[in-house]
Amino acid sequence: MRRTGVANLPLHPGKAPPWLFARMVKLSKGITDVLLAEYGPEEVLRRLSDPFWFQAFSCVLGFDWHSSGCSTVTCGALKEALDPGMGIAIAGGKGRASRQTLVEIQKLADTYNLSTKSCDRLRYCSRMAAKVDSAAVQDGHSLYHHVFLFTEQGSWAVVQQGMNPETQYARRYHWLSEDLDCFVREPHNAIVGEDHQPVVLDMTARESAAAQKVAVDLVNDHPSHLLHDWSQLAKQEPQRTLDDWQSMGASPSSSLPVLSMPRTVNWKRIREIYDVHPKDYEELLSLKGVGPSTVRALALISDLIYGEPPSWDDPIRFSFTVGGKDGVPYPVDRTAMDESTALIRQGIEQARLGDREKLHALRRLRAFLPSS
Repeated sequence: MRRTGVANLPLHPGKAPPWLFARMVKLSKGITDVLLAEYGPEEVLRRLSDPFWFQAFSCVLGFDWHSSGCSTVTCGALKEALDPGMGIAIAGGKGRASRQTLVEIQKLADTYNLSTKSCDRLRYCSRMAAKVDSAAVQDGHSLYHHVFLFTEQGSWAVVQQGMNPETQYARRYHWLSEDLDCFVREPHNAIVGEDHQPVVLDMTARESAAAQKVAVDLVNDHPSHLLHDWSQLAKQEPQRTLDDWQSMGASPSSSLPVLSMPRTVNWKRIREIYDVHPKDYEELLSLKGVGPSTVRALALISDLIYGEPPSWDDPIRFSFTVGGKDGVPYPVDRTAMDESTALIRQGIEQARLGDREKLHALRRLRAFLPSS
C-alpha cells in the first residue's frame, strides 16, 4: 500500500434498493469464489483490509461510490454471500447487528470445530479492535458498524466504521491479523476518511508509549493518588501544557490542543482495576469499564503532571474520491452486473472441473488496464 490519495465518505440517506442489493450479493459471491480458488482465504482477508482494494470492490458491486454506505452495504452483501464452507466466516454488521458479533463468532467457530481457546482468542480480537477505535483513538467518530471476518486457521480481519455527528462524515478502520503483534502499538492496517481532525488523542501511536507506561503505573498505584491528580486538573479545565503556552509566543490564537479533563471517572472501577494490577497497557484497555473517559483522564494526567504526553496527531492515513446508486457518475448498469456475475460463475464452475482457461483469460485482461 505505497499509494496515497484522498476518500470522502459523506453520510447519504436511504438504503440500497432490493434489485441492486440482490445483484451485489451474487456478484460479491462470484468475485470471492474466484479469489478463494486462485489465492485462498488468507489473500481475501488481505485484500479486504486494503482500503484501495475495498473501495474498488465496492465500486465494482455498483453501490455508493463515495458515501458511508460503501462500507456498510458492501459488508452486508458479503455477509449474505459468504458461507463458512467457502473458507471464510463473517460476523457482525451495522448497528444492532454489530452487538451480536461475539455471539456469531461463537456459532461460526463451532462450524469449524475450533477449540475453546481459539474461539476465545477470536472474540478477544473482535472486542479489542472495537475498544481501540472507540476509546484508545479518540477522533470524534463514534463506531456504529463492526464486521469481523476469520478463517478456520484463525486469521482474521476487521472492517469497522464510525460517524462524526458534526461533520456527517464517516471514517473506516481496517485491521488485519497478519503481522499484528500488539493491539495498542499502531495496530491498524489503514484508517480511511476525509475530515482530518486537528486534535486526536491516539494512545496507539508510538509517540504514546511513555504515556501508556505512566497510565499503567497510575492504576497500579493506590486510587487515592490518582484521585488527587485528577481533582487538581479537573477544576482547571480547559488546560494546556506550559510548553504549549511558551511556544505560542506572539500568536496566542495559534491552534493548540485544549486538554479537557473528563468531568467524571468511574472510581469504583478504578479500585477494581487496582486489584487486578494490569501488567501492560493492552491488558488495561481490555478491562471492562475502561472507556474513553478513563483513557483520556490517564493520558492527560500523564501529560500535565508527569511530563509524558501522548500523541495528539490524527492517525488517518488514506482518503480518496471515486463516485453510486444515485447515478453519480452514471447509473448502475444492471445488465452488465448480471453478465459479470454469470461470467464469473461459469469461470469458477469450469475451473473446478479443471478448465482454467477462462480464469487465465480474465487474469490476462489486466495487461490492458492502465497502470495508474
